[in-house]
Amino acid sequence: ALLVALDAAGKPASACLTVKCIAEFEGRKVSVMLQNSQSIAYIEAGSPQGQPVVLIHGYTDSALDWLPLLPYLDPKFRLLIVELRGHGRSGKPECCYTRFDFAYDITLLLQHLHIQSADIVGHSLGSLAAQTFAELWPQQTKRLVLVSSTGTSFGSPSWLTDVDRLQDPIDPDSTFMREWWADSVRINPPAFSARQRHLAATIPANLWRAIADQSLVGLDLRPMLKRIHAPTLLIWGDTDSLVPEGARQALIHGIPGARVKVFKLLGHDLFWEDPTGVGAAMNEFLTAH
Repeated sequence: ALLVALDAAGKPASACLTVKCIAEFEGRKVSVMLQNSQSIAYIEAGSPQGQPVVLIHGYTDSALDWLPLLPYLDPKFRLLIVELRGHGRSGKPECCYTRFDFAYDITLLLQHLHIQSADIVGHSLGSLAAQTFAELWPQQTKRLVLVSSTGTSFGSPSWLTDVDRLQDPIDPDSTFMREWWADSVRINPPAFSARQRHLAATIPANLWRAIADQSLVGLDLRPMLKRIHAPTLLIWGDTDSLVPEGARQALIHGIPGARVKVFKLLGHDLFWEDPTGVGAAMNEFLTAH
């Protein structure tokens, strides 16, 4: 069955982000135990016989974050919408949360599904897992799409100051959580952003900090970028405050031949703001011969 709806003219319909549609989407989630004893949850969508496309979400996000974009992706894709360890319904071990751990989980998931190669798409933190996957398993990487990514690290440590003070239990309706999800509250329907906050609140506070410490702050990703050989598309919004120009240039220069698409007046979560445009850019790239 497809999660991609078409209108009467055969064009993509806007995403259904009601409570019912969200529940139906999450009801399709399955969990598998990988060879490294890590439980990983994922959702399949699109065509079961299509080319596999792995979608990897960002920090404190979940598979749900891709739902607004799904109607705009080519229905011929076999979408594998993964939840990183520590997030969503995936297992939440005490250790570890480096980009290498995230990428290893994904390669083990593909092995479990008997998928030899796939297109890899990552947003924000997920883009670091995607980069690492392409660096370490180039034979399994057909194409690479990095959305709101960086060649160094994200922002400055100050953007995570409130995370250092976070304590359990996390109230999904607290001022902190509403501010953390301010872009979604501004862009998406209330039911959608409320569900995002609820899912993020299930991540223990110590894991919020572990993921940030191990995968987001103080990194320099440039030394390994030369290992990426897959055709690559880099997508940014030009108002993204978490990825300064120097971090973008590090990625552009580190992956020779990468295509670059910059959306004007859009920010870090640009596929919520312009799912039509972002979907079209991804479709064009992922279906090119």
